[in-house]
Amino acid sequence: MAVIRESDLIDSIADALPYVSYFHPPDFIRALAAAYEREESEGARNAIAQILVNSRMAALGRRPICQDTGVANVFLELGVGARLDLSRPLQEVVDDAVRRAYRYEQNPLRASVVVDPLDSRKNSGDNTPAMLHVEMVEGDRLAVHVSAKGGGSENKAKFTVLEPSESVADWVVNTVETLGAAWCPPGYLGIGVGGSSDKAMLLAKQALNEPIDFFELQRRGPRNRTEELRLEIHERVNALGIGAQGLGGLTTVLDVKIKSFPTHAASLPVGLIPNCAATRHVHFTLDGSGPAELAPPDLADWPEILLDQASAHARWIDLDDLTDDVIRSLTPGETLLLNGTLHTGRDAAHKRMVEILDAGGALPVDLEGRAIYYVGPVDAVGDEMIGPAGPTTATRMDRFTGRILEATGLRLMIGKAERGADAIAAIERHGAAYMIAVGGAAFLVSKAIREAEPVAFQDLGMEAIYRLRVEDMPVMVAVDCRGQSVHQTGPARWRRAVASV
Repeated sequence: MAVIRESDLIDSIADALPYVSYFHPPDFIRALAAAYEREESEGARNAIAQILVNSRMAALGRRPICQDTGVANVFLELGVGARLDLSRPLQEVVDDAVRRAYRYEQNPLRASVVVDPLDSRKNSGDNTPAMLHVEMVEGDRLAVHVSAKGGGSENKAKFTVLEPSESVADWVVNTVETLGAAWCPPGYLGIGVGGSSDKAMLLAKQALNEPIDFFELQRRGPRNRTEELRLEIHERVNALGIGAQGLGGLTTVLDVKIKSFPTHAASLPVGLIPNCAATRHVHFTLDGSGPAELAPPDLADWPEILLDQASAHARWIDLDDLTDDVIRSLTPGETLLLNGTLHTGRDAAHKRMVEILDAGGALPVDLEGRAIYYVGPVDAVGDEMIGPAGPTTATRMDRFTGRILEATGLRLMIGKAERGADAIAAIERHGAAYMIAVGGAAFLVSKAIREAEPVAFQDLGMEAIYRLRVEDMPVMVAVDCRGQSVHQTGPARWRRAVASV
């Protein structure tokens, strides 16, 4: 009987979480590189290029791919012939591993877990507890799947119970069309079918740990109904034209993974969970001989892409001189290089600023004529000015946008994904503009940040307001001062183009 020691399990999970923070799975990189080669949309191709360059930089620098280093998901499959030698409950053991990983001084990971979701929402400070799932299986080993799931894609998880005669593909395609770009495509879909409501969602999450094999499936053709469904959903979702970062293009999903389970005769439960461009997971097996050894992937799988060509067509913008003429000159889809002063601020900071304004107070920062970046960076290490600092989902700031623009004279906002109708109306009304940075390119973006200083709300941790100085920070105009949005025009154009092929 294999005896799995507590210390080996802790060491293995503690090593796996930093590992997945900076190493994309090679199968994902190969699929993404293939998507880059065939992409025809200039905006989407540039976004994929940034993701691939960022991934290679993160792998070489051993720093997080994305600033949202995710909630730790741990799946254990314990063979009936194996034994766990534990001195305490399994959740405590796994949480010890997570705590060690997220506090690792050489590669600190951002703690995103709040311990009281209904009240204080106080951050745990170490990203515990983990989302732990345990299953007894055949054999005498312990199989472990470790993943880090970011909030942008997790927030787009959906569940429904269809009637048995309804189409799973129709529901998935129609649902994906409503998700927007906040889940950071291109990625892939995990779909769970059957069981009960909780089982279907668990199956969907487990499906995301499976290797990408879509090219092989296309080459040999489907062998069963599940594989037929994968092919159908893949084709129909990509035909929507959503594209990388929602900019419009040929590739929205790289693969579709489906797991199923027996269910009630009157039910057809379906869970859907998208995985983003910061896909992070690893699998290993413990047999009692010691902790897992995670070998670095072969960087030959990472294409060497130069961004100079895209940057050559970008316009240089001085953030310290955002005149009306500059704002009016911006057009959706245009690539810019930002230089100068930039403030950060996301959910908690926006909420607090609005509370101060509503109480008649003065804000601790002057945003008149300025730009704000929706970001919660990773802590810096060594000589870094700031840790990986990619954008967060802009729609979460929509409820505050009108009030902030009206009261402060803010001119530019930078985040990821689309804006809602009310936010776009406020942008047009106040003559502002909204840009996107590429989600999944956090390490790349951080290299454009030359100075970083916390200036307000330091008690909010990673959600504090920082004053940054940036040089050639790459962004794309998403909403101009006339209320035109690339997230509306881009997919519409490529949906027609793809549908006509």
